[in-house]
Amino acid sequence: MAIQSDKPMIVIQYKGEEKQFVTEEISSLVLTKMKEIAEAYFGTIVKNVVVIVPAYFNGSKQSRAPEGGTFDVSLLTIEEGIFEVKATAGNTHLDGEDLDNRRMVNHFVQEKAYERRKM
Repeated sequence: MAIQSDKPMIVIQYKGEEKQFVTEEISSLVLTKMKEIAEAYFGTIVKNVVVIVPAYFNGSKQSRAPEGGTFDVSLLTIEEGIFEVKATAGNTHLDGEDLDNRRMVNHFVQEKAYERRKM
């Protein structure tokens, strides 16, 4: 890893050449590749996508977030290979347990039962 203009750089050797990337460039490369794979799989241009990334915490972060989780959402646009963050928000009181299948299924079962009672 190298430092350039106050940003950590990831240094790799590729085909005999040294390349340096900031973390944003690595993220962009990964998302671009995911988009290419999805388009090849579906056989169509992908314009909208939801990417879910689990959050992992080290010991010091766990002490600040005792439940060990957060729920964060970012909205992005991708135009001509440029990723632009439009909005971001989070809730430190929600985590993966709040969004697992069991809880989601229970929520929608209860919601449907409530709708039927109203009929």
